[in-house]
Amino acid sequence: MVEVEKEISCQNLWKVFGPDPDSVFGLVNDGVTKQEILERTGHVVAIKNVSFEIYKNEIFVVMGLSGSGKSTLIRCINQLIEPTRGTILIQGTDLAQMSGQSLKELRRQKLSMVFQHFGLLPHRSVADNVAFGLEIRGESGKDREAEVNHALELVGLRGWEKSRIHELSGGMQQRVGLARALAVDTDILLMDEPFSALDPLIRRQMQDEFINMRTTVKKTVVFITHDLLEALKLGDRVAVMKDGEIVQIGTPQEIVLRPANNYVSEFVKDVPRGQIIPVKDIMEQPTVLVGSEENLEAAIKQMKKEEITVAFVIDADSRLKGIVTMEQAEESAKKGVTQIKEIIQIDVASISANTRLDDCLSLVTENDIPLAILSEEKHLLGVVTRSALIKAMQLGSGNNN
Repeated sequence: MVEVEKEISCQNLWKVFGPDPDSVFGLVNDGVTKQEILERTGHVVAIKNVSFEIYKNEIFVVMGLSGSGKSTLIRCINQLIEPTRGTILIQGTDLAQMSGQSLKELRRQKLSMVFQHFGLLPHRSVADNVAFGLEIRGESGKDREAEVNHALELVGLRGWEKSRIHELSGGMQQRVGLARALAVDTDILLMDEPFSALDPLIRRQMQDEFINMRTTVKKTVVFITHDLLEALKLGDRVAVMKDGEIVQIGTPQEIVLRPANNYVSEFVKDVPRGQIIPVKDIMEQPTVLVGSEENLEAAIKQMKKEEITVAFVIDADSRLKGIVTMEQAEESAKKGVTQIKEIIQIDVASISANTRLDDCLSLVTENDIPLAILSEEKHLLGVVTRSALIKAMQLGSGNNN
């Protein structure tokens, strides 16, 4: 088994704000709460013994309410805030062992950040804002211009290069901030509630475009949000924070279906299951699967034996060729047809394994033919029936146990 490369590793990380942080640890060990420590000493335990690892090209979402420590955590990762205790490794390098100059180079070459309120320079044009990080890095000329244009293309802002920031909507300004981070082409992208200042409709559009962009831009992303649905929509894995601690890390499906404690249960209890669960979690093998070169009569016998009305047809490489229905097969056999390949219906509804249940509903309302689940290479991975889909949606209604 190939080991997945670790981009970020945080071990036993603490951040205590106040004049004497070390004085707090004895109280923590005695079980004194964060609020009690604040009232007694004036110190704030922002991050409490946090450990996790983030893998190459993963979107790792940190979700929590205001004051949970999520923004402090991301600022510790890029050392805008120095941790009180613990270890942070970026691509295997211990940040605590780096000089000030080395940290500056790390931020220029390895890390880029997108802020909640954009952090744009109003006196500069869109293109000049996007180029800002490249300027700091000392890049100029045609290479810099090409990188700026490519970043603007990725976020859908080509044609707006000469515009001023005040001429753009909030959503477009956020695109500029994202393009600036993409232009420097760092391995790791840190995003601190980047969409939270946007109107709900624009926010959903940005989320969708960010997901689509991930097919062409491969980066490790740490994404901070207070919005549970946003976390579940965007994250490969989600870390839920409360009072400076991580209370659960898991895939969106694990968070929704197997909450670690009552706190997480309360968060996810009203989450529509159909928006989270992918069809791969409920797909099954087709009852009758036949090769495109097989005899038609053999397929009819198999369908009768299994008491079903449709067979899925694949080629020698397990790629889906189409379907054959019982009615169609019997009528064709009466006319002397002997080979399946002569009557294959190629117009078959298909979806990817990561399609959410909600997105399948419209595809199963018109007929009872199961949905085909295909890989990128068109291999048939499984099928989803209407009854299985409805059952899965009903099981998730108001119940996460």
